[in-house]
Amino acid sequence: MSIIEKAINKAKDEGQKLNNSIDFSVNNAAAKSNVTDNKPVLMANPAPDTKREPPLDKIEDIDWTRLAELGFVAPGDSNTQTVEEYRNIKRPLVNNAFGKGSEGIARANLILITSSLPGEGKTFTAINLALSIANERDKKVLLIDADVARPSIAKVLGFKSAPGLIDYLEGADVSFADIVIKTTIPGLRVIPAGKLHKYSTELLSSNKMALFVEELSSRYPDRLVIFDSPPLLAATQGEILAKLVGQVVLVVEAEKTMQSVVLESVEKLASCDVVLALFNKTQRNVDGGYYGYGYGYGQYAL
Repeated sequence: MSIIEKAINKAKDEGQKLNNSIDFSVNNAAAKSNVTDNKPVLMANPAPDTKREPPLDKIEDIDWTRLAELGFVAPGDSNTQTVEEYRNIKRPLVNNAFGKGSEGIARANLILITSSLPGEGKTFTAINLALSIANERDKKVLLIDADVARPSIAKVLGFKSAPGLIDYLEGADVSFADIVIKTTIPGLRVIPAGKLHKYSTELLSSNKMALFVEELSSRYPDRLVIFDSPPLLAATQGEILAKLVGQVVLVVEAEKTMQSVVLESVEKLASCDVVLALFNKTQRNVDGGYYGYGYGYGQYAL
């Protein structure tokens, strides 16, 4: 029995049953954009220039008011339940990346946040996890919006439109420094998804993408890279990205997502070294002082 199957059975025993109804609703509609007809240019041996950082004046202010309204972790939230929950969630991930748990895990500092279906809370989890880790004094985080068909991270954070991951993968004239956004949090950098592209799946599975993630993992061993991925059962891109990272967090909407759906996603992640399940939007009351994964999330769900 896999770790996730045990987690599901445990949740069922505690009264957190996964119902047979699935919520396909998503709070934000996909942004509309003109799509180019050019086929992707797949470079055989590109050399990602990840050394060159973005210019000093390219700093974006995070819209903390908007984040607070949507239920995200915000400055000054030192003892809220959500803050404490993400402290618990990030600990095994950080240990797998930098501690003794990293032994035998390839690209352990690369983490994919995904779900089975839209609306389960993967983007909410990815952003909150990145903010929580960036608040640690000795940790740096690069948050990448790899949900290229339904990008939302830049919009949620309040950033202006900018080139992103797809622009970098498509064009040789776009460098790493061109797509990285520095934020007012010293330990946090963000790469938006970039423009919509009809060949985005091919670009994400290209040699250039594989070399890019390898470069991110090896050149910055002290940095965690968090990818917000498309849902596994909504697009093939999530499964492609899962093969490039060392750790995967599968977000499951409690009391909504069918167990069969979760197990189908688990099958797609069979080749991944580390897969952790996170139950989101649970309603169970907990005793004072104890927090578990996913209690009370859900004002924002993507």
